[in-house]
Amino acid sequence: MKKTKILVVDDEPIIAEAVQALLEANDYAVVKAFDGVEAMQVARKELPDLILLDLMLPRLSGIDVCRLIKREPGLKNTPVIMLTALSKVADVEKAFLCGAIDYVIKPFDNIALLDKVQKHLKNEPA
Repeated sequence: MKKTKILVVDDEPIIAEAVQALLEANDYAVVKAFDGVEAMQVARKELPDLILLDLMLPRLSGIDVCRLIKREPGLKNTPVIMLTALSKVADVEKAFLCGAIDYVIKPFDNIALLDKVQKHLKNEPA
């Protein structure tokens, strides 16, 4: 059986690797990107089942990446969870307006993050 694939996008390698380790320990396949442009390239190539996306990224912001994902025929139904240190209400609102389905603030609780990932993968359109 094919593993569920999650794209982790974060410009801080230590965070990307920590999230990758957590997800792989829970039997998910992980692909990573470290900036917004690379995120779009990897998403188009890999067609992940879910995307964990930082808001503050070099070259293309997480908001812009989310907007682009939601416009792409092959990606538009992919759940996007923002994973960011930004916690202002305006940042959260922007994330939901661009198409994100959830918002996790760093530092995050591993169990809470896994719960959100599992919840949104189950609600995925067929």
